[in-house]
Amino acid sequence: MLILQRKAGESLVIGEDITIRVVSVDGTRVRLAISAPEDVSILRSELVTATAANRDSAMEETAPVELLDLLGGVLDHKREGPKSSLKTHAPAAPEGKED
Repeated sequence: MLILQRKAGESLVIGEDITIRVVSVDGTRVRLAISAPEDVSILRSELVTATAANRDSAMEETAPVELLDLLGGVLDHKREGPKSSLKTHAPAAPEGKED
């Protein structure tokens, strides 16, 4: 691993077509500008990690009953809806009309 020190406004070049420029440094936060060809994927490391974890969990074999148990609490909570002290009544059907 190569470790470099750069100040705001300075840059570094990777290969012939990737440039990384330090835009600003504010305390512990560093803003970078990256110039690269469109076919080069640029992702934050936490997104790569989350994508890999999501892919791994999607490949796990889980019985449908277990998935339903996991979703059961979520679905039951959504059916209950928010608690309200106001009572609501369905509108009465117009007189003389039957379905």
